[in-house]
This record gives sequence, C-alpha cells and structure tokens, in this order.
Amino acid sequence: MQTREALRLAEEEGLDLVEISPTARPPVCKIMDYGKYKYEQEKKRREAKKHQTVGHTKEVKLRPSTDVHDLETKIKHIKRFLEEGNKAKITVKFRGREMAHRDLGEKILKELIEKVGDLAKLDQLPKFEGKMLSAILAPNK
Repeated sequence: MQTREALRLAEEEGLDLVEISPTARPPVCKIMDYGKYKYEQEKKRREAKKHQTVGHTKEVKLRPSTDVHDLETKIKHIKRFLEEGNKAKITVKFRGREMAHRDLGEKILKELIEKVGDLAKLDQLPKFEGKMLSAILAPNK
C-alpha cells in the first residue's frame, strides 16, 4: 500500500500512521492511536515499578571492646533488618592500639554471624578496609 493511501485511511479513522520497522523493504507501518499506545506503555511501566522490591543496606557499627549486653542489642537490630528484607553490614572499627588485637574483632564478627545465621547468608566475606573489618549479610529467601 502506498504511503499517501495509508495516511488517508488513518486520517479517515481519526488515528495515526506509525512506522514499525523503517529498515524493512518496504517499510512496515501500522494504523493506531499513538497517544493511547504511549499511555498504555507508561501504565505498564508504572505497574512494573510498583511491584519492584528495593533492598537497602543497614549498618551496625561495633568496637572490639563492645560489651556482651550491647552485642545482644546489636544482634536484635541485625535480625530486625534482615526480617524487613534489608541487607545488614556489620562493621568492627579499630582505634589506636586496638589494631594490635585484630583477632578480637574477627572473633566478635564471627560470633555475630553465627547468632544470626538462621536468618541470613553471608553476602560478603569479612575483610579489612583500613581500620575497619566488615561483612555483609543478606536475608534468606
């Protein structure tokens, strides 16, 4: 069908002539309401975005000298973060002479990971970044 003829048909119906495949020989076109089409596409995109889950990373900071009761409180926080579907980053910060006792920080971190192990899996292994030892836990599906 000629382009002029297709345009005339589209105008008679009050619709638009939309080029679908311009590289094909001859080019492929479609008669449709383009405004309605764009509206439907936007509606689908919004609906898909609504069902999308966004996970955040919550951080809990500790020191090697953190007391047992404070650790229990931190464990409760981590469990709450994981139950909400967020990742939890556990950071042990060393200051001054505490750097000589890195093993204490590693011990605390391993203890925390074991206590919340039923709710989470290890997303990032414990690693040192400057004066901080950190690990990331992700919730179990």
